[in-house]
Amino acid sequence: MFRRASKTLSVVAAAVMVLAACTPADPAGGNRTIKVAYQKTDSFTALDTMFQNAKKEFEAANQGVTIELQPIQANDDDYGTKLALALRSPSTAPDVFYEDTFKVRSDVDAGYLLNLDSRLSGWGDWNTFDAGAKEAGKADDGGTYAVPLGTDTRAIWYNKKVFEAAGIGLPWRPSSWQDILDTARKIKASQPDVIPFNMYAGKGTGEGSVMQGFYELLYGTGAGLYDQDSKKWVVGSAGFKDSLTFLETLYGEKLAVPPAQALDPNIWKKVFGEWFPKAKLGATVEGSYAPSFWQDGGSYAWPGYGQDMAVAPFPTQTGAAPGAVSMSGGWTLALGAETKQPDLAFNFLTTALNAKNSLAFTVDSSQIAVRTDVAADPGYQSANPFVKDVSSLVAVTKYRPATSDYPRISAAVQEATEAVITGSRTPEQAAADYDTAVAGIVGGDKTIRK
Repeated sequence: MFRRASKTLSVVAAAVMVLAACTPADPAGGNRTIKVAYQKTDSFTALDTMFQNAKKEFEAANQGVTIELQPIQANDDDYGTKLALALRSPSTAPDVFYEDTFKVRSDVDAGYLLNLDSRLSGWGDWNTFDAGAKEAGKADDGGTYAVPLGTDTRAIWYNKKVFEAAGIGLPWRPSSWQDILDTARKIKASQPDVIPFNMYAGKGTGEGSVMQGFYELLYGTGAGLYDQDSKKWVVGSAGFKDSLTFLETLYGEKLAVPPAQALDPNIWKKVFGEWFPKAKLGATVEGSYAPSFWQDGGSYAWPGYGQDMAVAPFPTQTGAAPGAVSMSGGWTLALGAETKQPDLAFNFLTTALNAKNSLAFTVDSSQIAVRTDVAADPGYQSANPFVKDVSSLVAVTKYRPATSDYPRISAAVQEATEAVITGSRTPEQAAADYDTAVAGIVGGDKTIRK
């Protein structure tokens, strides 16, 4: 999932200054203030709402304790940068913070996260969390260092009005990549002013380019980024080149947005706020959280989205089993390894993630529930018209390699996609560049050709 705002050194510095703000000391010599750092943007306020409610609840039950909320205004990539800067020093590190699942292992290796095993064993609610979701908070030592907030899946979201105007039968369920391209060509031929198919690519949209784009292609070929058996990164993959070739075709035939527009970090705003509501976009690959933008109270409230939009699984390359693929990520809450009040910090974490607050956050942000009691709640099941569709994709979903090397590998993938859609490199050249980059990041002995 990627969001908002561009990087600037001044903003990063300002964020560190905010997180470094001094907190009053308790008269008895202890710090009774818990600092909570998290992401907040104009379009993502559900977490802020959850923390505001948890703050009131916790402070009322714990007299003399102050919960200092420290929202960071930034997109996903910038938030990670600002949080990493804050975590480098005990004086700026928050006690509780919002942590992307793919950064858990690298941040544990860096010594930033507190092991939660002893505390989780005494928290009854921990038994309601899905076993698979719990894995997201584990490190290489087998310990749990973060608690999942929710998860997500990826699918093709399409506008039924655009498809009907192109004479495409509904419901639409493409069985292969060729079906996607053929459909996009029909839309282009029938509606020249409509963008047929959006697929994020390039460095501008950061992790969104790979999670809502390249990985659906790559894993749909049967290939992958990482070989779990050998613990090595895959290079020389035919599936990698095939995936880049699909992007080359999509952009080369002008079935997607112009490359310059694709590299705009804020292109998602047009997707959700303009193109879909105005029937100017046929389809896009996006996360299960998409309805959170359109539902009442969302950034781009659109009362008709339930009638005009539909969801289709992203197909494998040729329709081979399992027939479809999805990608899942998600976010967690973690405790800083340097916190002076680990018990208070953990108690706040459990307050923020109790059943009531978890349900509200899951519904508000269109997440897929990770607690069994939330998943069974009628309020969750009826949250939006697509809950069942996107939840069913968990059966075919894939996850990013949760290693400390992954963020740099992801950047190399993004560079490869950008080189192809801009025409600066052929798919073969971009794939070779990627292989060289991977060997430089992890070492040649940590790669495997397959």
